[in-house]
Amino acid sequence: MARQLKLGAVLMGVGGPGQHDTWQHPEIPGDASVDINWYIARARQAEDALFDLVFIVDSQFITPDSPPHYLNRLEPLTLLSAVAVSTTHIGLVGTLTTSYNTPFNLARRLASLDLISGGRAGWNVVATGDGGTAANYSRDEHFDYATRYGRALESVRVCQGLWDSYEDDAFPRDAATGRFLDPDRQHRLDHDGEYFQVRGPLNIVRSKQGQPVIFQAGDSDEGRDLGASVGEGIFTHAPTVEHGLAFAKDIRERAGAKGRNPEHIVIMPGVSPVVADTDEEARAIEEERRLGKDFAKTLAQFGRPFGWHDFSRYDLDAPFPELATWARTASAPRPRRSSRSPAPRTSRCARPCTGSPPPTPRLTGSALTVANRIQEWFEAGALDGLNVHVTVPSEFARFTGEVLPILRERGIVRSAYEADTLRGNLGIPVPRNVHTVAREQSARALA
Repeated sequence: MARQLKLGAVLMGVGGPGQHDTWQHPEIPGDASVDINWYIARARQAEDALFDLVFIVDSQFITPDSPPHYLNRLEPLTLLSAVAVSTTHIGLVGTLTTSYNTPFNLARRLASLDLISGGRAGWNVVATGDGGTAANYSRDEHFDYATRYGRALESVRVCQGLWDSYEDDAFPRDAATGRFLDPDRQHRLDHDGEYFQVRGPLNIVRSKQGQPVIFQAGDSDEGRDLGASVGEGIFTHAPTVEHGLAFAKDIRERAGAKGRNPEHIVIMPGVSPVVADTDEEARAIEEERRLGKDFAKTLAQFGRPFGWHDFSRYDLDAPFPELATWARTASAPRPRRSSRSPAPRTSRCARPCTGSPPPTPRLTGSALTVANRIQEWFEAGALDGLNVHVTVPSEFARFTGEVLPILRERGIVRSAYEADTLRGNLGIPVPRNVHTVAREQSARALA
C-alpha cells in the first residue's frame, strides 16, 4: 500500500495555549471543555473525514493564568470511553502521566479503553514537567529530570508486560467441561525494577490490536530517547521542512540503534490550519488572532515549562535570562529551540506560546495553498501525519471539506478506512504476546 498521510484531531474545547480568546467564539459553548456532547460531535466530524485518531491532552496543575481549556476539562480516559461507544473507527489517544500514576493502574485503565473501543486506544506517555503538580500528589518537590524519564520508560515496559498477562487462547470458556481459564496461558510479571515492583498478572485480556499504541512527545535528548525506545507515534513540532527532516532522521536512527524497525514509527507534528478563500484573507485572519492575544497571560503561561518562573520581571527586549536553579527540574531546562540565535530577546522566546510565529508547519492560505504545503512536507519525509488542533467547528470543516478532498484526489490521504483498529489504520503491526512467542520457540527447539 502506498504511503498515506495520517491525521489526528486535537480536541481543545474552549482553547489551549495561545488561544485565550477562543472561548468567546459564537460557535463554542462556554462549557465545551466539560461537555461530552461537544467532544462526541467533534470526534464524529473527524471520523467522517477519515481521521486516524482524536487526541486529548492533559495536565493536573493550574493557575488563574492557565488557558481556558486547562482551567476546566474532563479526565482523558473517562472522556474517551464515552467517545468510544459513539464512534466506530477513529483512534482514541489520551495523555497520562507516568510521574503521578502507577503502572498497574495505567495498564488496567488503558486496556479497558482498548476493549471498550474494540482496539482503538492509544497512550500519550508524558513525564510531567509541571513542578506544581507535585503539591497535588502529597509531594514537597517534583521529581528531578532523570527520575521522571526513568519512571516513564520503566512504566511503559511494565505496562507492556502486564498487557501480555493473558495469551490469546487463555479463556476456553468451555461450559461442557466447566473450564473457564487455561492457567498455563496466564502469566505473572514479577517485575522488580528501580522505581516499581509489580507482581501481576493484569486482570484483563488483550484487545484485537494486541496493546494500546504508545505515543510520545518529548523533544529533549531524554525525550527523544524515550520516543525512540517505546514510541510508535511521535507528537512533535517543526518550524521548517529542514527541522522536520532532521527530527525524523534522528528519531529513526535512535530507534534503529535500539533494535526497533524505524519504519514502524509515525511522526505527527501539531498544526493549526487557517483556511480562507484567498491567501491574503487567511493571513489577515492569522494576524488578527495574533494581535488579539493577551500577552500578559501568554507570558505567564510561558513560565510553565520552567517551573512557573515569572518572566514578567525581566525587560522583554533584553536577552533571554541565563538558566538557573529554577530550571533544573523543569520540563524545558534547555530553551535552545527558542533561543539558538545570538542574544535572543525574552519576548521573542515567549512568542511561540501565542502561536505567532507558529513552531509548526504554517498552514495558512487558500485550500489549494494549504494542500500544496502539506504535500510538500509529506513528500519530503518531514512528517508522516498531522495533529490538527480543533476548536471552532466551521474552521475545522473548512479543512476537512476543502483541503482534504484535494489531498484525497492526489492519493495522499485515504478514501476509506483500511481497518477498525488504531494500529491497523496507522499501519503499525500488532505486537505478538511474548509468552506465546517463547512457547512456540521452545516447541520448535524440541522438535
